[in-house]
Amino acid sequence: MILGKVIGTVWATRKDEQLRGLTLQLVRELDPDGSEKSRYVVAVDSVGAGVGETVLFVQGSSARQTEVTKNKPIDAVIVAIVDKMDVEGNKP
Repeated sequence: MILGKVIGTVWATRKDEQLRGLTLQLVRELDPDGSEKSRYVVAVDSVGAGVGETVLFVQGSSARQTEVTKNKPIDAVIVAIVDKMDVEGNKP
């Protein structure tokens, strides 16, 4: 799983039939200290995440193993919304 932050929503009115009804979010990868990396992905949102939330996402074959994405042409999916992180060496 990869740590990320939802930074936007992607709207695509014309898309593959298997993607209809799915929300696409723009997710930027995060370091464990919460700093943003330069890499980002478009991920299907399977948990109802919103812009500004820290999330966990998966890619590749793992992305096609949720109930929402099973057997669909998906390469990245948000699988969790992070409530809290305790990282050694970081002050609260």
